[in-house]
Amino acid sequence: MCIHQQTSPESSDWATLAYGEHVKALLKMMAPAEWIEDIWTIYTGFMISQGELGHNPRASDLFCTFRELVFFFQKLEKRRAA
Repeated sequence: MCIHQQTSPESSDWATLAYGEHVKALLKMMAPAEWIEDIWTIYTGFMISQGELGHNPRASDLFCTFRELVFFFQKLEKRRAA
């Protein structure tokens, strides 16, 4: 469940700028395509280890998080290509 907080427009703008700076720092580390490849590698390793780790009741939530990260970096990659 997502938690929604009421914020003033100023704090919302500040948060957007702060998130943008974090994304900018990530993209200085690697290109979006490289992030996607690494995210796949991490998730694949996680899924392979599930046999040893046992049932994880959050597995579907983790997949959704993984999927959203991949989509996020795919969108960034499309914007960079445009």
